[in-house]
Amino acid sequence: MTPSKRLFDIALALVLGVLLVVPFAVLLVALLVVQGRPIFYVSERMHAPGVPFHLWKLRTMRVVAVDSGVSGGDKADRVTPIGRFLRKYRLDEVPQLWNILRGDMSFVGPRPPLRTYVERFPDLYAQVLRSRPGVTGLATIHFHRHEAYILRPCKTAEDTDQAYARRCVPRKATLDLIYQRQQSLCFDIQLLFETISSVLPARKRR
Repeated sequence: MTPSKRLFDIALALVLGVLLVVPFAVLLVALLVVQGRPIFYVSERMHAPGVPFHLWKLRTMRVVAVDSGVSGGDKADRVTPIGRFLRKYRLDEVPQLWNILRGDMSFVGPRPPLRTYVERFPDLYAQVLRSRPGVTGLATIHFHRHEAYILRPCKTAEDTDQAYARRCVPRKATLDLIYQRQQSLCFDIQLLFETISSVLPARKRR
């Protein structure tokens, strides 16, 4: 990561943190009232091969005793009504401002993978994770809906894992490596605007 990219991340995270502190506090109270504790979901992700970190999100699913793997059709019935709203507008990822300030993540980069996929595809992720993981990125913008389409029919955790490993990991990695070759601060800003545009209601984007 270049010094200019890191400086941009810190500055933007601090500005957003100040702007969002009050509405985010209201949202936390609403979540506490509507769906109770825990408010946050903390999951291990990989910063680099062999280097894990804890990614913070707002909880969007009902709590179960054991939870692992990516989210597919097998987990669809666990998503709460307010969780669907949070996911639609990506509000569940606001706590990742903390990850950005800590240096675990950047605003733009490959989505941080689970340890199991890094260990199963070590050569691939050794290349992908040369870029710091991001909240959004080229693969997030251009493959997210297709990934959801692929994983939605999966009825078991095993089906979801196989579909993700076989059909999603290679395609996302291809886009992540394209981003890596073209990465610049201007490209990051462009991808951030594309991300914002993708979550706004269609009538506001016209």
